Amino acid sequence: MRTRPVFRLGVAILASSLLPVLTFGGEDTLTLPAGSMLHLRLTTTLSTRTNQSGDPWMGEVVEPIINAGEEVVPIDSTVEGRVTFVKPPGKVKGVGEMRLVAESITTPKGARYVIAASLEDTQGAEGAKVKGEEGTIKGESSAKSDAVQAGVGAGVGAGVGAITAGGTGALYGAGIGAGAALIRSLFKRGKDIVLPRGTGMTFVISRTTTAKRVANPDNQTEQ
Repeated sequence: MRTRPVFRLGVAILASSLLPVLTFGGEDTLTLPAGSMLHLRLTTTLSTRTNQSGDPWMGEVVEPIINAGEEVVPIDSTVEGRVTFVKPPGKVKGVGEMRLVAESITTPKGARYVIAASLEDTQGAEGAKVKGEEGTIKGESSAKSDAVQAGVGAGVGAGVGAITAGGTGALYGAGIGAGAALIRSLFKRGKDIVLPRGTGMTFVISRTTTAKRVANPDNQTEQ
């Protein structure tokens, strides 16, 4: 049986009208493009002393993300993520490390993005710096404070030695004071990384993702 030209034309028109919807998601989706900067503040306190790999964390968006003139991620959207690596500070070098990933963003209306994002920066956490391509947060090194302690110990020891035994005693006293400070530093644990509630964080969205537009906040849907 031959297909009539009119019928074939109708099928072609229908397919072409559906193609944008099937390919790009249509007008009922929101698009969060790769390269977008995600600025948030933590609503969870994190620390290398209390947290372990796999622990969840939460934050709230403090700057909107705009795409094609539309606000696709408003302020006060909720960000959820998890801790993927924790290294407590040691007793010699004393540098703690922590890695975080952001996994989803939920807007106040209920639109939800599943995201991949890398950490670029932290603001407001004492001594915490982001280093490396994986966005590892590193704490403050205790090496500098150990050197200061050794110097102070040497000075105190020299002063005591000078009082008790003159110039030669000052040399012995300096050595004893520096040695005592070094021994204390070997048994002293380094400073933990602490990211208190309110710490600012900046992530970069690694890949483009979409969320279903929610017209009625009481009827939430996800993608």
